[in-house]
Amino acid sequence: MMKLKHAPSEFINLRGIEYFSFEEDFMEENIRCIPMSVRFKMDLAGIKLKLSEWGRFYSSERIELALLPTSSKTEINHYRNNLRELIIKHTGKEATELVIEQYPAWQNLNELPYILKEKTEELQLEISLNQWQSLTNIQRFALLKLCRPGHENQNFPKAVAEFGLIKT
Repeated sequence: MMKLKHAPSEFINLRGIEYFSFEEDFMEENIRCIPMSVRFKMDLAGIKLKLSEWGRFYSSERIELALLPTSSKTEINHYRNNLRELIIKHTGKEATELVIEQYPAWQNLNELPYILKEKTEELQLEISLNQWQSLTNIQRFALLKLCRPGHENQNFPKAVAEFGLIKT
């Protein structure tokens, strides 16, 4: 059976965000999955977005969510309100709230998170603390999202390679 080739993501050449090559493989039910840069911001804002909701947004709205800044409490609140409004606009439902982690594992630069150690051991990979510290916030966030139990983990090795953590 021939695999269908999808058009590239609207994020692939978008300036102002970190978008990873492995994310081009993120497809589910013919909807391109939410990029890590947006998932990162949603976690900061405490909003969970379902893929079916994401798929209803206009491309311009998805791009705006990727580009909106979230580096201060004011910006995060603006982001949360904007996202809530989009969800209501496109679904007629309230946004699903997430607990905002006060000390997310991706912020810890003093040790590798347990879930990451477990995943790298399972795949017989090794990531040093130095390597972990050299990653951007979104790269660390992405690795942790990709190694969660129950997550489709086929992109974890691709991300590790893309981030220069192993030789390919």
